[in-house]
Amino acid sequence: MTRVLGVDPGLGRTGVAVVDGGPGDLRLVHAERLDTVPQTDGTARLVSLFDMVTATVRDHAPQVAAVEQLFFSTNRQTAMRVAEARGVILMALARSGVAVHEYTPGQVKQAVCGYGGARKPQVMRMTLHLLQLDQSSDDVADACAVAICHHHRARLAALQRRETGRSAALETAVAAARARLGIAAR
Repeated sequence: MTRVLGVDPGLGRTGVAVVDGGPGDLRLVHAERLDTVPQTDGTARLVSLFDMVTATVRDHAPQVAAVEQLFFSTNRQTAMRVAEARGVILMALARSGVAVHEYTPGQVKQAVCGYGGARKPQVMRMTLHLLQLDQSSDDVADACAVAICHHHRARLAALQRRETGRSAALETAVAAARARLGIAAR
């Protein structure tokens, strides 16, 4: 069973969700929205965000973190603030010794809904369904979706590695049998 911390970065609101289990057997352990105080200095908000992420890691001991990659919006100032917050989040995770995997919004949608172009309401419904929840805020639901994405993609990667290992073993066995029989390789 793997414990994943999903993070939907933002300066004002960051969603975090801790999800245990694996595909088909997911359980939400903790979810919350980390809010920074808007009227404070930008650097103070970043320090506060760092401390809140560090506390979440300390309190819930995730094995891995899944962080959504930055989606560039047309508002450059907002994109810069989100990028700063994301950097602070990545630093807090690294300082805490948590391995980080990053996913694009399309990868998250694909993993949760089966379609990379899914709309936000579809992702929300599927996330609530997969974690058996009644409701959630957008930021928290997005963090849950990122955690679900990691669970699904990590499982797929493990299956692919296992299959590649089997194929390599089969090819080795066939080559050895051909060599014993004196059959030239094709």
